[in-house]
Amino acid sequence: MRWNVLAPPPSEFLENHPELPPTVATLLYHRDITTQEQIDEFLHPDYSRDVHDPFLFKDMEKTVRRLFEAIEKGEQITIHGDYDADGVSASVILTDTLKVLGAKHLDVYLPHRETDGYGLNTNTIEHLHEKGTKVIITCDCGISNKKEVELANEKGIDVIITDHHSIPAELPPAFAIIHPKIEGETYPYRDLAGGGVAFKLAQALLKAHHQTHETLPDGQSHDGFEKWLLDMVAIASVADMVPLIGESRTLTKYGLIVLNKTKRIGMQKLLLEARILAEDGSMSKEIDAIMIGFRIAPRINAAGRLDHANTAYQLLATDDPTEAVDLAWQLDQSNDERRKITDEYVKEAVAQVEKDQMDNPVLFAFGKHWQTGVVGLIARRLKSKYNKPAIAMGMKQDEITGSGRSVKGFNMIESLQEMPHCFSKFGGHPMACGFTLASNDMLEQCKTELMSKYDEKTAELDMTPTLDIDAEIELHDVNWELYDLLDKFAPFGQKNPQPKYLTKNLTVASTAPVGKAGKHLRIMVRETSGKIRKTIGWNLCNGDVDWSKELKTGDKIYLVYEICVN
Repeated sequence: MRWNVLAPPPSEFLENHPELPPTVATLLYHRDITTQEQIDEFLHPDYSRDVHDPFLFKDMEKTVRRLFEAIEKGEQITIHGDYDADGVSASVILTDTLKVLGAKHLDVYLPHRETDGYGLNTNTIEHLHEKGTKVIITCDCGISNKKEVELANEKGIDVIITDHHSIPAELPPAFAIIHPKIEGETYPYRDLAGGGVAFKLAQALLKAHHQTHETLPDGQSHDGFEKWLLDMVAIASVADMVPLIGESRTLTKYGLIVLNKTKRIGMQKLLLEARILAEDGSMSKEIDAIMIGFRIAPRINAAGRLDHANTAYQLLATDDPTEAVDLAWQLDQSNDERRKITDEYVKEAVAQVEKDQMDNPVLFAFGKHWQTGVVGLIARRLKSKYNKPAIAMGMKQDEITGSGRSVKGFNMIESLQEMPHCFSKFGGHPMACGFTLASNDMLEQCKTELMSKYDEKTAELDMTPTLDIDAEIELHDVNWELYDLLDKFAPFGQKNPQPKYLTKNLTVASTAPVGKAGKHLRIMVRETSGKIRKTIGWNLCNGDVDWSKELKTGDKIYLVYEICVN
């Protein structure tokens, strides 16, 4: 990667904000947080001020009215989620809310990745019609399901879509659509996760009920119940990698507070399995966004990747401690299996790429035996290794199904939308996509067209992979005062990455592989003053270069690093 030390903010910005320490002002400027309103919301997120009224969604009022009508009439309501951590969390949010509001005929349908695929499908609509469903609420899906929504309409089922994925050329004719990115939408914030959108619906239902009832039917306060849902919003927002600025940052920040006090028995057991929570109930370390991303969300996702997301949903929804223990153990085992399978498949994918694709602008890997639940992980690893857009594919019911991950500057879903003839189904975001080929014979044509799209759309861009660095400093600048300043920027995530610093002319004092398998590298470095500091480089002994063998005592190095507490 090209190392890019970002320029300091202009003097005018510093003069306009004299109350900000220079380090804080620099980091805010680098994150394009420049107005007083943006700065106040970012540094001091306030739940009462920075969380928008859910009724700003143009379809929210009719949605709430329809759901209360369904509850009163005793109609069957089905929540149709997705099989990832975002979709599962969104489903939990809405089932918890509708149950507490008195919905007696309520069920949840989570698709199986292998047999159902992503989003609604016609078989599911037929099945739900036979069960008597009158209202379907989608969570984290539905916006691309025009044909399926048309079928539901024919069957007399009202479909309410809650989603945040890229908008297709034609919207489905749903009863209502709660989606922040639709053209003409009046909601002021666009970057909610699927769980965030579901939470806005839950928030609206609670607000409407509160207008005529002092408490919820079980005696809880509306505000208190609403805030206990925020643990699921935090997991959804981090797991789906939405920008953690604006309203998503506020919801996640408060969600982390809730998650650290979680009352969900299933979440407590999951934290025990992940060795975050001790048997005595104490936390080994406060849960932050990084812990969600690396230790909680992968376990929730593992259910839908290798088997069925119902396991994750049941764990987060259960009140039974015995069931929770069993389900948490199952998720932990699935996560271990997922890691092993992914490592095995990635080796095969790398061999395919290095055989004849090293000069290709977009990388493709295919394994007939690959479980489609992990192809997204394979694509992500290929993208990280080669800094190129990557597509990984497997077979599902004799159809080629794939998942892609992109790089900055190339909008992958936009390109797929311009070649719809290649796919029977597709969807996603600018940086990630999922699809099923229209026919297996389309594979080579799909590859050719997507590479052509890449060349066309990036012709005027410098696509050199770049590592943005916030500032060049000396190691003696790394102290508790700097750490406390950086802590104001948590939770870290998309559009608010953990700050990175550069220090030059360090001397290697010693190196040693660390960790169970010796994958990581401890480097003791000496700065010009003679003081020695300890650094840890994750996976530096586990790639193409084993840095424990490359680095020798006395070597001079430049180091880019993040600052955290060990």
